[in-house]
Amino acid sequence: MAGNRSLTVVIAAYNEEAALPEMHRRLSAVLDGLDAGSRVLYVDDGSRDGTWGVLQRLAEADPRVSLLRLARNFGKELALTAGLDHVDTDAALVLDADGQDPPELIPAFVAKWREGFDVVYGTRTRRDGETWLKRLTAAGFYRVMTRLSDTPIPRDTGDFRLMSRPVLDALRQLRERQRFMKGLFTWVGFRQVSLPYERAPRLAGGSKFNYWRLWNLALEGITSFSTVPLRLATYVGVLTALVAFAWGVWIVARTLLWGDPVQGWPSLMTVVLFLGGVQLVALGIIGEYLGRLYVEVKQRPLYLVSEARLPR
Repeated sequence: MAGNRSLTVVIAAYNEEAALPEMHRRLSAVLDGLDAGSRVLYVDDGSRDGTWGVLQRLAEADPRVSLLRLARNFGKELALTAGLDHVDTDAALVLDADGQDPPELIPAFVAKWREGFDVVYGTRTRRDGETWLKRLTAAGFYRVMTRLSDTPIPRDTGDFRLMSRPVLDALRQLRERQRFMKGLFTWVGFRQVSLPYERAPRLAGGSKFNYWRLWNLALEGITSFSTVPLRLATYVGVLTALVAFAWGVWIVARTLLWGDPVQGWPSLMTVVLFLGGVQLVALGIIGEYLGRLYVEVKQRPLYLVSEARLPR
């Protein structure tokens, strides 16, 4: 692969005005020494602070910087989609705006790309600056996804990755509304390789993903890339029905043989509540999938851009 291939660094930002100046300073130093044509595309995902003003100043000072401003907060998955849709270079590298994924590793990503890999993804060996609970839940999520999904999603791997032009073209064909980008990055295939690294603490501010949003993201991932919960609900329903039928036969037989002078209120309520709980769980799982079908069939745009400053 030729050394002068072009690269766009895509960064989705939401309320990151405090972290962006230092982040861009580090990124600029790396790109200045990179032997490849490079650009930076910032996507403002409907920030409510001064993020857009900071990005405009960065674009005025650095001709490599392009900007997209979404009409509202669509979420990180769709903000990344918007950025990757507007990349016209030979490759794109996704980088977080908070500085936890070090831009100093970009040359190592590019080197792997030049070896012939289409996707180079960063695998976290350490997660400094995060609570033990977040590390524990993140590790648990990746391991659950590995067991449930037919798409082998790499463990301890976020959005920090480089993707070649064929991969970007493939991703543009995937227009589903309920998006789990880590799964889509893997689903497209191509030649992929891991690059281990240590994740640093945030440069400034706090994470925009609280545990509720992380839980919803986990649901997106599981329901987007696995039908195991539906199959599990079927198995549980069948097993419960068999147990209930066997229990009913036993009650009838016992009554006919020995009678049953004791009123069966406690056992009756136990069985009713158990069966009702199983049914509600199964309906909830079915509802999750049905809700996603409802969103998909409306065919709304994935995102809306209110302002753009792109290279001509």
